[in-house]
Amino acid sequence: MLIPLPGRLREYAERATSPVPAKDAATIAVVRDGAEGIEAFLMRRQSSMAFAAGMYVFPGGGVHEDDFGVVDWTGPSPEEFGERLGCAPDLAHALVVAAVRETFEETGVLLAGPDADTVFGDTTIPEMTQAREDLEDHRLGFAEFLRRDRLVLRADLLGVWAHWITPAFEPRRYDTRFFVAALPDGQRIDSVSGEADRSLWAPLTRVLERVDAGGAAMLPPTVATCRELVEHRAGEILAASLQRTVTPIEPRIVEVDGEMYLQTESQEHL
Repeated sequence: MLIPLPGRLREYAERATSPVPAKDAATIAVVRDGAEGIEAFLMRRQSSMAFAAGMYVFPGGGVHEDDFGVVDWTGPSPEEFGERLGCAPDLAHALVVAAVRETFEETGVLLAGPDADTVFGDTTIPEMTQAREDLEDHRLGFAEFLRRDRLVLRADLLGVWAHWITPAFEPRRYDTRFFVAALPDGQRIDSVSGEADRSLWAPLTRVLERVDAGGAAMLPPTVATCRELVEHRAGEILAASLQRTVTPIEPRIVEVDGEMYLQTESQEHL
């Protein structure tokens, strides 16, 4: 399947010169089981955003320098994540921390707890709301936050799902690792980030129906991830992630009958 190139992207592709470097980023598809099957939490980015404006996305964002800092961690080691992610252990560490940090900042879902076997319960309490604001405004680092509140990052709750790189012609590019995680028991989404103008839990069957009908805008990596996740239940998502071979996917431009399209190496993604 080929995706017609939207006008904005066509303009970028036609005048593209040397590709800009792709920044490391991480995102988490947070899922739960519902009456209509697996659901994912999605946010629609503000129309004023420089990247993916108006698109439905999973929570996530770029890697920060302090994401490389030491944290109390349980689960697969950075070396093990590095093997799955195809990168050095220090970058794997930062990607995991960035994914957990960004998801907490944007949604209140916190993949961390007082010890290696628990997660924090109610993250809507004032102290946690303040911590999220401080993190988002860079008044507090995530490693510092975990140390201060004596929390252990639960890397064992994260599964590696995919690796997408923004096409070379785009003016803003990201080298993004997609993770998956089931919504922890006792937690709920609270006061979503100001980067979004809408957010919702949505059955992925309905999401894909809307996308296919043109009723919802999504970037190809998000669509691909939704198509893959819809085959599973939230309770089995970590086990499913371990069965995947994750390799980088970088869509490219192809021309068919004078029209420009976006294509990936593996067409079943789209």
